[in-house]
Amino acid sequence: MTEAAGDTRSSRQSEGERIAKRIARSGLCSRREAERRILEGRVMVDGAPVLTLGLRVRPGQRIEVDGEPLPEVEPPRLFRFHKPQGVLVSAHDPKGRRTIYDLLPPTLPRLMPVGRLDFNSEGLLLLTNDGELKRHLELPTTGWVRRYRVRALGRLKPEHCAQLARGMRLEGVRYGPVQVELEQATGANAWYRVALREGKNREIRRLFAHFGLQVNRIIRTSYGPFQLGSLPRGALREVPARVLRDQLGRYLDRLAAVATGEGH
Repeated sequence: MTEAAGDTRSSRQSEGERIAKRIARSGLCSRREAERRILEGRVMVDGAPVLTLGLRVRPGQRIEVDGEPLPEVEPPRLFRFHKPQGVLVSAHDPKGRRTIYDLLPPTLPRLMPVGRLDFNSEGLLLLTNDGELKRHLELPTTGWVRRYRVRALGRLKPEHCAQLARGMRLEGVRYGPVQVELEQATGANAWYRVALREGKNREIRRLFAHFGLQVNRIIRTSYGPFQLGSLPRGALREVPARVLRDQLGRYLDRLAAVATGEGH
């Protein structure tokens, strides 16, 4: 039985990197999607089907997904994209709505979004060609703060802001601390500055609605050290390699070590 067929007794299983991680790093798909394809029997290593998510692969092994050779791992790249309102963060939409991929240049490698912005939200969306980098940047343990400008109908009271800052449970979902400051009030609407570290689905809208406020605009202004700045709507700019290394050098070194068989 080959290692790809599930020979987990082999001592070589402790080397290299997990198969789903290797697929994600190629930019073909996210790690979660890679795991799904493995479990569906769509992945082969050295001609044998992969039967376990625990399989580790080493440089030089032949990996195929859906009968096609896995792309070589390219150096991680990161892009800033100004997502407009009315654009879906998805590869396809059954309703025929525009997606971010309709706005991206066709000459780029396949890019994956870091986190999400819902259909009616706008602002900074990070995109990467590396599924493992995507996963790392999305983890709350990475500790990067996401900042927003939020316009809402109504006013938050000081006690509401204090409750949000402590974190709260709402409809069975636990939300971590959210920092909220009033920026300006104009008529019935008010602009707030919001900072959080998790970013669950529609989190800001649900938390504000709990206190009786109707959110009518959300603009993400930063994700960790990366800023929206003056980037025009619909525009894409690559984060320079030097800046990426300044922010993520240690993590990128670990990825490179595993990919070359020098670490695990």
